[in-house]
Amino acid sequence: MLKPNTFLAALALTFASLPVLAEEVVVYSARNEQLIKPLFDTYARESGVKITFITDKEGPLMARLKAEGKNTPADMLLTVDAGNLWQASEEGLLRPVQSGTLQANVPAHLRDPGSEWFGLSVRARTVVYNTARVKPSELSTYEDLASPKWKGRLCLRTSKKVYNQSLVAMMIYEYGEDKTENIVRGWVGNLVTAPFPDDTKAMQAVAAGQCDVTLVNTYYFGRMMEKSPNLPLAIFWPNQNLTNKTAGVHVNISGAGVTRYAKNPGGAQRLLEWLSSDKAQSLFADVNLEYPVNPAVAPDKTVAAWGSFKQNLINVKEAGSLQAQAVKLMDRAGYK
Repeated sequence: MLKPNTFLAALALTFASLPVLAEEVVVYSARNEQLIKPLFDTYARESGVKITFITDKEGPLMARLKAEGKNTPADMLLTVDAGNLWQASEEGLLRPVQSGTLQANVPAHLRDPGSEWFGLSVRARTVVYNTARVKPSELSTYEDLASPKWKGRLCLRTSKKVYNQSLVAMMIYEYGEDKTENIVRGWVGNLVTAPFPDDTKAMQAVAAGQCDVTLVNTYYFGRMMEKSPNLPLAIFWPNQNLTNKTAGVHVNISGAGVTRYAKNPGGAQRLLEWLSSDKAQSLFADVNLEYPVNPAVAPDKTVAAWGSFKQNLINVKEAGSLQAQAVKLMDRAGYK
C-alpha cells in the first residue's frame, strides 16, 4: 500500500501527464467566413485560445440563441448593423460588459449605452454620383435628394434592406417623423426606376447613365472600383456643412456582444477587447474596405483615398429603436 505522500505524488504525476484542454470561445457570426477567419486565426495564434465559429444570417442566429437559452454554446454574437445588435439586446440575448479598454477604443456613439454591444467597424452610407453627369457643387445633403432638381435622376436600393431602414430611422430621430416622411416621399418622386435589390446594381445604373446619383455603403463602392477603376463614379460626403451638432454622414457598424448565457464570458470579453485593438482593427476593417471603429487606427489606403468626413454623432442604437417606425414610414411614402 502506498504511503499518503507517495500516493499524492503519483496522483499529481498522473494529472500532469493528461493533456491540457485549450480555452475555447464560441462565436455566432453573421459575417462571412472569409472576413472573420483571418482575424480569429491571428487571435488563436497569439493567445492560444481556440475560436470556434458558426456563420449564418443574423435572424437565424438570434432565433437559435433564443431557442437554446441557457444551453447555448455561444459566448459571442457578431453581426452587422446596429439595428440587429439593438434587437439582440432588447430580446435579452446579450450581457453588459464592463471594460475600460472597450470604453477607450470604441467612441460613445458607436456602442450601446448599456455596454451590451460594441462597434468593431464603421460603414458609411453616402452619396455616389456619375462624374460625367453631376458636378459636386450640385450635391449637399441626403434631404436635398428630395428636391425637384433630382426628378428622374435618382436611383435607390430597396427599402427592404436594413441599411436603408437604419438611415431613415436615424433621420426620424434627427428631424422627426413628419419631416422625414416628406423627405422620403421626395426621394420616391424623384426615382427614375423601381428600387434595386442591392447597392451594386444601383451603382451600375448610375455608371450606365440610367440615373445620376444613389445612396450606398462605401465598401460596395470600393469593391466595384477595384474591379472596374475607370467607371465614372465618385463619392460625395453629405451633410458636412450644417451647423447642428448631429450633422454629418450617416454611419452604422458591424459589432459584437457577449451572450447572456456565455460559458466563457471572460474569454469572450478578452476577444472583444482584442478586436478593438490597433492590430485587429486594421485587419477587421481592411478586409471589407470598412473604417476602423477605433479612432487611433488609420483606414486602409484605398478607403483613405476617398477623403475624410464628419460622422453624424447620433448614437447608432437609434437605428434599432426607431426601425419599426422607419419601416412603416417608408411604406406610407411608397418606398418599396
